[in-house]
Amino acid sequence: MHIPVLLQEVIHYLAPQSNENFIDATVGEGGHTKEILQRNGPEGKVLGIEADPELYQQLKKQNLERLILVNDSYVKIEELCQRFHFEKINGVLFDLGLCTWQLEESRRGFSYLKDEPLDMRFNPRSDLTAAEIINFWPREELERIIREYGEERYSKRIVEAILEARRRERIVSTSQLVSILKSVLPANYEHHRLHFAARTFQALRIAVNHELDNLEGGLESGIKVLAPAGRIVVISFHSLEDRIVKNIFKKYQQQQILKILTKKPVVPLAEEIKQNSHAHSAKLRAALKN
Repeated sequence: MHIPVLLQEVIHYLAPQSNENFIDATVGEGGHTKEILQRNGPEGKVLGIEADPELYQQLKKQNLERLILVNDSYVKIEELCQRFHFEKINGVLFDLGLCTWQLEESRRGFSYLKDEPLDMRFNPRSDLTAAEIINFWPREELERIIREYGEERYSKRIVEAILEARRRERIVSTSQLVSILKSVLPANYEHHRLHFAARTFQALRIAVNHELDNLEGGLESGIKVLAPAGRIVVISFHSLEDRIVKNIFKKYQQQQILKILTKKPVVPLAEEIKQNSHAHSAKLRAALKN
């Protein structure tokens, strides 16, 4: 079952009122959107953007009133607002995490705990897959993405093992990649605080979906379309995302366009993490448009 992360905190910072309009830039399974729709009636709407066509279809079947649902990327926020004549936007939400369905049912290789094809595309119509990166990208590029996007200090060791393995056979499944990683990483990796495959899987997913570039562009556009006194809320799940959010908020605060509402990122309470382990690394930042 999908449990939206930091739901009460999102509602606190977005503060939806009757007849206000919101954008959920990563609508997913619709948990946050449904809560907003309960509070912004009778006339308020939500523009829900979802890059994953399967998730989009699942939510579309629910026929939620006052939801304008679109299968596209949040980098096109401005274009989508124009297309749907969506204006007077009181809040924009970005939840940058994978949803439960993507991890557990999509069969696209997002989880290192399942044996699935090495795909990792949010949108299966995109060209680049994780398998293509692993099997064909040169040493330097492979090492760069694992080091930078995964913040993995064993990137050289990992890439050597991948190059050796792909000489013998194509690496097409998550279990093959996990096996390679297990063979070269220390037995007490990160003192068991983190699964040994987590950083490499993160790096591949970011590279496949151009996540960091998209985030920067999406945030800039989200701030632009906000009405005065509108709020932007972003939930990130690793330090690379959080750094981008922090820096963009800071830049716009210095320009007196935004006022930051969260001096430090808001994190889930222990009780939420107990109910939803996916929430453990979530960080929420919020800002108000001047």
